[in-house]
Amino acid sequence: MRRTKTYKGLYMFKGFATATMIAAAGLMVMSCGKGKEEASSSATKVENVTLTVWESTNGPDEFIKQAGAKFHETHPNVDIKYVNVELGDAIGQIALDGPAGKGPDVFAAPHDRLGTLVSGGHVLPTSNPDEVRAHALGACSTALTYGGTMYGYPVSAETYAMFYNKALISEDELPKTWEDLAAFAKKFNENNPGKYGFVMDVGNSYYTIIFTTADGNRLYGADGTDSKHSNINSPAAVKGMEFFQSLRDALPVPAADLETATVDAAFQSGTAAIHITGLWNVVPFEKAGIDFGVAPLPSLPGDTKPAASFSGTRAMFVSAYSDHPEEANEFAKFLMSDEMQILRFNLTKAAPSLKVKVDSPYMTGFITQLDFAFPMPSIPEMGTYWEAMNNASKNIWNGADVKAELDACDAAITSK
Repeated sequence: MRRTKTYKGLYMFKGFATATMIAAAGLMVMSCGKGKEEASSSATKVENVTLTVWESTNGPDEFIKQAGAKFHETHPNVDIKYVNVELGDAIGQIALDGPAGKGPDVFAAPHDRLGTLVSGGHVLPTSNPDEVRAHALGACSTALTYGGTMYGYPVSAETYAMFYNKALISEDELPKTWEDLAAFAKKFNENNPGKYGFVMDVGNSYYTIIFTTADGNRLYGADGTDSKHSNINSPAAVKGMEFFQSLRDALPVPAADLETATVDAAFQSGTAAIHITGLWNVVPFEKAGIDFGVAPLPSLPGDTKPAASFSGTRAMFVSAYSDHPEEANEFAKFLMSDEMQILRFNLTKAAPSLKVKVDSPYMTGFITQLDFAFPMPSIPEMGTYWEAMNNASKNIWNGADVKAELDACDAAITSK
């Protein structure tokens, strides 16, 4: 709001001419003053703004609605309009709807697609990067930095870990290594027909990347930016995926029958002792009445530390096409407040993006795993990684030559 200063003065003059001049000047001042007051009134009139926000269902939607109502209390001129656009669809949708003038002001997207968003000109830089870095988890702020510039506001940190059904496996039986897991699963399968000692989506490269990470091997290099060298077919990766292939003996099911929905349902129905998944499944498993715990991933052969997993940062980005970027930035920043992060956790069970205390018996396992996780690369080539490595993982699980599959994946995901 602009503030104008007014000045009052008292003057005494002699002579008619002087008095006349002063009177005329007074009329001019009064006229100008009235104009200034009208201009000031017009300038200080607050514009009503409606921000369109894209988010997913099953928790994030309710979070946006409740956060929007809370934001409106302190920003009465700003209304929040929730629109359902699922996280996986937002990247393609913003490229179409943004330029057409019917896109969002703020939208949720995973950090690994940041390169695509930036190169396409779809998002604005973070308005207060230093403040965000000081407040957010280090992994989250790093994940949202591209080309030295930060984009978006992190609202949750994600990785996966080892879920276990306490009715089927005791805590002292939990495997510390993947070899131990395989041995447990084989014995469990023999003693429990119709049930499985271990399940995971073996055709999903979000999870299978685990087996390529021995000896510090990382997709697209240590900082995830080497688009010419994926490292997906390095000697460490080949050896790790050969071990992955050997796990078929502990889970004798083809890849087509181990998709995410299927393995989630197996654990949810109590027919799987161990499952590799994330916090997003806490609520469904609790509602199903499963008594479960969460532990870090087993270590890879030859190692003693939990295997490295992908970490993801879910962020709210301000659209470059927004007519209200200032208000959009304010709302996105508001979602990072301690109060909103606790609310989001209570509604979604996703890990907060900052160090805030939440009440959960499962958080210790995830926090431990996050110490060994690494951010998914965010370069544009990641857009080709998923399908290529998904296919390679399925084929390898089903018995294909490991080196040949990883070589083909490398050729598809690098810019050589």
